[in-house]
Amino acid sequence: MTLTAKLQHTGPTRVYPQAKGPLVVHVVRQFYPNRGGLEDVVMNLCRGLIARGYRVRVVTLDRLYLKPETKLPAFEVHEGIEIVRVPWSGSTRYPLAPSVFHHVRDADLIHVHAIDFFFDALSLGWLLHRRPMVATTHGGFFHTTKFALIKKIWFQTLTRMSALGYAHIIGCSRSDTALFAKIAPGRTVTVENGADTAKFADCASQTATRRMVTIGRFSVNKRIDRLLDAMRVLAGEHPDWHLDVIGVPGDITEEALSVAIAERGLEGRVSVHCNLDNPGIAGLIGGASILASASEYEGFGLVAIEGMSAGLVPVLHANEAYRLLAERHDCVTITDFTDPKKAAKALADAFDAVEAGGALLRKTLMAQAQIYSWNGVTDQYCGIYDRVIPDETVGLSLVPSEGPIH
Repeated sequence: MTLTAKLQHTGPTRVYPQAKGPLVVHVVRQFYPNRGGLEDVVMNLCRGLIARGYRVRVVTLDRLYLKPETKLPAFEVHEGIEIVRVPWSGSTRYPLAPSVFHHVRDADLIHVHAIDFFFDALSLGWLLHRRPMVATTHGGFFHTTKFALIKKIWFQTLTRMSALGYAHIIGCSRSDTALFAKIAPGRTVTVENGADTAKFADCASQTATRRMVTIGRFSVNKRIDRLLDAMRVLAGEHPDWHLDVIGVPGDITEEALSVAIAERGLEGRVSVHCNLDNPGIAGLIGGASILASASEYEGFGLVAIEGMSAGLVPVLHANEAYRLLAERHDCVTITDFTDPKKAAKALADAFDAVEAGGALLRKTLMAQAQIYSWNGVTDQYCGIYDRVIPDETVGLSLVPSEGPIH
């Protein structure tokens, strides 16, 4: 069957009345207008798929975890992406949203992101939609050691059973792939997350400065408290050190961060910035030389790569994802943020490296970040889709993108 004949078998959606490409429905618990690592991954993948001729829908929850009192529009189009928002109840850790089934029945492929209610329900309720499915792990649910025994039992029972409904489980890191291969052998593949290497490109300070940023949701596993402990050591050694904490409140509030900063006597040395847009974040990066992260767990070192694209030197806690990143890139520094003095020395050494390395170090950082551009990552996903989507609808990934996906 020719590519043209294959495309003629697919029907239009509300957003794409003339489009005939396969419809990929992404299911993810939080999406636009929320911002975060998971949301960015889905957004960039959707952009890449649209550039390649796919039709794209995102089914997500109708309230943001950060603003549960505000109900978002049930339907919206953003950058050509059809967004359908469904009501939910229960915990943010496992939100219950059974109406998801109404919005996936016309999909050529369902792509579930993260391991949660959607992952379980769409698999166990497959007879209600009968669509082929893939899932991306995004770190699973092992971001913290809290309830570790319960999580292990859940993983070996319900998660193992739910995984049977997916043609492929896609690990976004080698560690995720190794973990999920235990419950889905032969069907687990690796597609490491892409990074938007354009949004902060080359915007770090052009001169070495004792200023650093940390970027991400204010969550317990990010261990901002340990970064503040290291900052207290640095502040005692040199008056120029400053830390910008950039992100959105999670299970730690802005007020709680302010208290932690005051307890350490770091007022004026540490600034907290909430809910900034990308230009606002870029402005703060423009005054910094170092990206710091004391996170105990990451599914993938996305923020570190975005920092490298800006020309920032990453100084990172020795979690598994960050260690794997450092094995590939000698510009990445790994330290132990459980030891404030050791972490402070690593940060001070990073400043010395920026001062000595100058433009050459900056160029190296930005070049290494380009390996993770979304153009190549989207191609990998399209290859998986082509193996899973029925023959009547596949083939669009044979049409190359017209350029890099930003």
